[in-house]
Amino acid sequence: MNMQSLLIELGTEELPVKALPGLAQAFFDGVIGALGKRGVAIELGDSKALYSPRRLAVVLPGVASEQPEQRSEVLGPYLNIALDANGAPTRALEGFAAKAGVAWDSLEKTSDAKGERFVHRAVTPGAKTADLLQSVLDEALAGMPIPKPMRWGDHDYGFARPLHWLVALLGDEVVPLHAFGIDAGRNSRGHRFHHDKPVWVQAAGDYVDALRGAHVLVDPDERRARIVAEVEAAAHAAGGSARIDVDNLEQVNCLNEWPVAVTCAFEHDFLAVPQEALITTMETNQKFFPVLDSHGKLSEYFIGIANIESKDPNQIRKGYERVIRPRFADARFFFDEDLKQGLEAMGAGLASVTYQAKLGSVADKVQRVAALAESIAKEVGVDPALARRAAELAKNDLQSRMVNEFPELQGIAGRHYATAAGEPSEVALAIDESYRPRFARDDIALSPVGKVLAIAERIDTLAGGFAAGLKPTGNKDPFALRRNALGLARTIIESGFDFTLSEYVTQSLESLPIDFGSERALDFTMYEIVDFIHERLRGYYSDKGVPTPHFNAVAAVSPGSLYDFDRRIDAIGTFAQLPEAAALAAANKRIGNILKKSDVTVADTIDHDLLTEPAERALAEAVEAVYAETGHALAHGDYVDALAHLARLRPQVDAFFDQVMVNVEDEKIRHNRLALLRRLADRLGSVAAIEHLST
Repeated sequence: MNMQSLLIELGTEELPVKALPGLAQAFFDGVIGALGKRGVAIELGDSKALYSPRRLAVVLPGVASEQPEQRSEVLGPYLNIALDANGAPTRALEGFAAKAGVAWDSLEKTSDAKGERFVHRAVTPGAKTADLLQSVLDEALAGMPIPKPMRWGDHDYGFARPLHWLVALLGDEVVPLHAFGIDAGRNSRGHRFHHDKPVWVQAAGDYVDALRGAHVLVDPDERRARIVAEVEAAAHAAGGSARIDVDNLEQVNCLNEWPVAVTCAFEHDFLAVPQEALITTMETNQKFFPVLDSHGKLSEYFIGIANIESKDPNQIRKGYERVIRPRFADARFFFDEDLKQGLEAMGAGLASVTYQAKLGSVADKVQRVAALAESIAKEVGVDPALARRAAELAKNDLQSRMVNEFPELQGIAGRHYATAAGEPSEVALAIDESYRPRFARDDIALSPVGKVLAIAERIDTLAGGFAAGLKPTGNKDPFALRRNALGLARTIIESGFDFTLSEYVTQSLESLPIDFGSERALDFTMYEIVDFIHERLRGYYSDKGVPTPHFNAVAAVSPGSLYDFDRRIDAIGTFAQLPEAAALAAANKRIGNILKKSDVTVADTIDHDLLTEPAERALAEAVEAVYAETGHALAHGDYVDALAHLARLRPQVDAFFDQVMVNVEDEKIRHNRLALLRRLADRLGSVAAIEHLST
């Protein structure tokens, strides 16, 4: 098969930074998919989406020069319709043959369940790939995710940004494609300043090297690696180490075609401002890379990335330093003014800030969380006074000038202001940690008071959200209840806090300014919230590699404590590895089916005088023994030990089902055997509904 390299490049004005990687991947996937749909063979090799701020490109090392033969089969009329009594063709057959463009007697026949019928089969040569590429390009462009296409000139078409050039090469031949009023050629364009002229691309495989020679690194991985290397080298030369945030790096990567690091500095006095504010300004507003000292603290240096090798880098450095000073000066002003006011005084304004129409003000929420944090702290052995104090101050920084300017500093600013006000270090740290985990894969709060406050805050948010009718539906989650539920569950489990969740959900619901109408309605909302939290654990454990049947087995018994839920998950994982596990899971499933089908109320106790068969007597004795052996383990949460004892029941369980009939005619014996099975099932399901492990 003749294979040739393929290049399609879309040259544009600067594309949206955050959308650029997604647009490039969509274009790449669209071309691959459209070629595959047409049966064109592809050698992907290590090909990937290529892009820079002014271009999207697809380079494939091998594409078949033509499609394979195209085979078609069109079914025609059945013989009883196609031929008359004399075997002559009817109008139906003649029409079918005419449409196929052949004589009726050259048609083939095939059979199906309804009988024999005519069929037209044809084999046509595959089309040349070059002739298919226009439809491939059109389909790829149509499938790109561009919610608001930009239009230019007086054209009726649109794209993410106006198109200025188009390159299309199959091997070393130009493919005459057309898009958005531009005809394809072999001339790309280089760097806007270093090589502002056409770049001749001899063949598709030469594309990346040709652009590199024109000061454009079109491979995003190569460009990203260069940025990291340049930033790290510059930071090292400045005597520190670079802070390279992944999101910031990706945006810088999408802003540059030929990145060059420039070391800059600001006045040392600015370091009196909380470093988080300065780092946020550098990364979010200016896309700079902060330099940290040997202790991990912010230094006065930062690294900017220029999209040019300047003859006078000092001018670029001065420009970067000039744009950052006003933002730093603002941050210092806000910080100083907030310190004058004081964190406690800031809280006075929370009473006039509505948290949610049905749930009162932010000040009302603060008081609810404070009471809840105090209760939880007592339960888990944390100083309740510190927990209450942290909760009372945790939202005050929402009224600060700093947070008004930098919303992402909620909690962080509060920690600095609490420290400045002389609050205990545990309180100051908890104010910050109450927001953790802030995002996926973020750590939970580390300090005991921070953990308690994070839990109380999320319970109140969930209770208020559900009570106010704001529970998530589809993609809508206005109160971020899904994220709050997962953060709550993670904090409880990873902290090892063993308490009954429903008690604190109920306490939170009762403190809300909402009339539930009845205790039953309140209980329903509580169970709804607990179930919602449990469901968030499904993804949590899936990410940890826990099989779905294991999760379902534990969820079915609905443990009251999330920490207890986690211990049962671990135990069921150990149990599932035992050779007896599958048989006992199947047996428990069978027992459940038997008990469901019974039309009597099954007794809680066994009448040993009615045990007539040796196998049932042996099982009864084994069940009573395992109750005695597992009681202490279950009471102390040693589920691995309890399940290990239960696994030893397999011989007696197997013998019972092999040798004993449950549904005998004698009613007393039948009921007694059902009681035995119920007692067995109760203990087999004491840790988890192990029948879920049965396939």
